[in-house]
Amino acid sequence: MKTSKKSRIEIVLLLLPGLLVFGIFTVYPIIKLFIMSFFQWDFGSMFGQSFIGLENYREVIQDKYFQTAFVNSLIYTLVTVPGQMVLGLLIALLLNKIARFKVGYRVLYYLPVITSWVVASLIFKYVFNTEGLLNYFLTNVIHITIQNVHWLDTRWGGLAVAMLLGIWKGIGWNMVVFLAALQTVPNDLYEAASIDGAGAINKFFHVTLPSIRGTILFALVMLTIGGFNVFTSTKMITGGEPGHQTDVILTWMYYKAFSTGAFGYSAALSFITTIVLACLALIQFKMMRQEDK
Repeated sequence: MKTSKKSRIEIVLLLLPGLLVFGIFTVYPIIKLFIMSFFQWDFGSMFGQSFIGLENYREVIQDKYFQTAFVNSLIYTLVTVPGQMVLGLLIALLLNKIARFKVGYRVLYYLPVITSWVVASLIFKYVFNTEGLLNYFLTNVIHITIQNVHWLDTRWGGLAVAMLLGIWKGIGWNMVVFLAALQTVPNDLYEAASIDGAGAINKFFHVTLPSIRGTILFALVMLTIGGFNVFTSTKMITGGEPGHQTDVILTWMYYKAFSTGAFGYSAALSFITTIVLACLALIQFKMMRQEDK
């Protein structure tokens, strides 16, 4: 009994440093942020905050700029998540069939993933800028147009460039995840399907997809969260311009907090986003469980 009690004390002492760090840098900021969301907390009242209840949440929901940012984040997610998953799965299927240079191809497709978001965003901004590389190619090389196209000066043009970057950056991650899942599918299932006369398409839909359903759910949830948390690409490429039309949730939150000093508003916005993401994740899990029945 004494040995068991001593072991428990040792376990607690070993876990204590990690728990302290987690509490100080994770739990406490979340609690503090939640409290801030109920106060008029800004630069002018940093030491004299006033309690306003749910006013910040009401302001966020009624804010037309937040509504635009939310729609932009939703569109970004709806486009980039399927794009990354479909292309990543397609490449994984191709790599799973080849024997030579498999490692080289993996490295090649994974390079965008480890490329800095800042560097990649600046490159895309240079390519799609009004005086950028793409316009130079279109006007001076192949002569499709005589005037430069303002790719980044409109809402949908700026979002399209950000979404293109998001898909390009995420293909490699999906490729690695799906390739690992494909290698766990038993060959016996494919052999049985071949005996039954199934072709490649039938094998894919009736053998491959059901076998990697758990991986698909994992990728879907992670990419959905990542889609709503997009920040660097839109901040670096468009900066929310023109007129905050290309802002997403995090860039609008950043602007309200550090440009206008509305920390209470930003805190409320962060918790609204968290609730939305939690609901989306629960819906995705529920849908997948219903398909398993």
